[in-house]
Amino acid sequence: MENKKTISKESLAYEDILKQWFDDEKAGNEFIDTLGKLFYDKSTELIFFRSQLIDRSASVILNKHSYAETVIGTKLKIQDSLILAKEILKFDLPSSKIDVGRLNQEWIEEKANYGKDVRKFVTDKLKHIIGQSAKYDKPVDVILYGHGRIGRLILRELIIQGNGKQVRPRAVVTRKVTPEDIAKRASLMRHDSIHGPFRGNVLEDFDTNSIYMNGHLIKMLEASNPEDINYEEFGIQNAVLIDNTGVYRDREGLGRHLKAKGVDKVILTAPAKGDIPNIVYGVNHLEYEPDSDNIWSAASCTTNAIVPALSVIEHELGIEKGHLETIHSYTNDQNLLDNYHKKPRRGRAAPLNMVITSTGAGSAAAKAIPSLKGKLTANAVRVPTANVSLAILSLTVKRQTSREQVIEMLRHAALRGKYVEQIRFSASNESVSSDFIGDPVASIFDSPATQVSADGKNILIYLWYDNEFGYTMQVIRLAKHIAKVKRYTYY
Repeated sequence: MENKKTISKESLAYEDILKQWFDDEKAGNEFIDTLGKLFYDKSTELIFFRSQLIDRSASVILNKHSYAETVIGTKLKIQDSLILAKEILKFDLPSSKIDVGRLNQEWIEEKANYGKDVRKFVTDKLKHIIGQSAKYDKPVDVILYGHGRIGRLILRELIIQGNGKQVRPRAVVTRKVTPEDIAKRASLMRHDSIHGPFRGNVLEDFDTNSIYMNGHLIKMLEASNPEDINYEEFGIQNAVLIDNTGVYRDREGLGRHLKAKGVDKVILTAPAKGDIPNIVYGVNHLEYEPDSDNIWSAASCTTNAIVPALSVIEHELGIEKGHLETIHSYTNDQNLLDNYHKKPRRGRAAPLNMVITSTGAGSAAAKAIPSLKGKLTANAVRVPTANVSLAILSLTVKRQTSREQVIEMLRHAALRGKYVEQIRFSASNESVSSDFIGDPVASIFDSPATQVSADGKNILIYLWYDNEFGYTMQVIRLAKHIAKVKRYTYY
């Protein structure tokens, strides 16, 4: 009797599921091709609920579509994002940044109203962008003064995420520039133990003291004093200089940069002293006109992490008082092994100890939100992790609330409110700190960890933040605002 092979229902299901993944992956790769055409040909960047899509693989893009259901309660398909992206490509667009995740969600919810007419849907949604003229005439030069953790990340991201249409990194200033120094700087650009290898080319040019990165020629300049360099000699004009050293924090010290030819604006990547505007982009940047001052501060990573959420709670519930505790990754300021340090406790080995230390984030938050002055205390604990920190906000509020209401307030702010670039909503109860390495938002609201007291007056909020990368992106957003090269947006 002849043996006949049979295919089980389980095998058929397996084959169907595998085929569906292949179909999704093919659509993902076609989507990537469309993303590139929009970005390089039309200076239009598509993002997915604030996550970068440029220079991302198909599998990463598919994962973002899959996770969207957890956050918004709606399943989104890559095929719909592809249809929308192809339609956007047909339009005459100025430089813009469009959240295709939001568009995808709205298409699912509203396509019955459009008779599946994608063009009419896109036209209605992007009517404030389509056919408009550009908001600015030309890109602005950027100088990086200092090349530490933040300086290198800013340079990497300006190149990886940039197409030369908004800001152009032109020079890096360090204490010395020798062939050995340039080689070491280039090596540090190629490799990063936390954020991974640079996605592209990094080539040294010792003859011109330059580093070539993905089409950008970065001049390496040496200076002991900020005013000593004539940047115009290198073709750099009206530049935004980003000081990453933290050496100068007052108007007099930072003002020395403005004495150098070619510098128009200065941004400090640390809290400033005196009357210099301390900006948390997204919260108080519009309170200052780019032409009103030429020296700015991007505050600190922790201040940028807590202020957007504090602003939401202050607006919705009112804050009577509160305490901020930061569980912060160790930094270069600490010692690898026990050694002398001018500050208490920080001399003890950072990879081996939890270290109680101070933070100015509480008082800095009040500078961005004046109504919080005198209401917040703050402290920090440095812990043996290399990156990603956690801010815990313990707040007494004026109006009674519930856990569900607090979660919804911050969910709305993250998805549709004014802080879509600053707050990400996380619904996972499995997340740990390393999951948020490379997240571009100022903070990630861990919704499952939220607590509210029985009387509804005391709330506990947990905010993760990549204290390197998330802060870097806030600095870049501020730089684009000050340079007046902001794009049209649809978030």
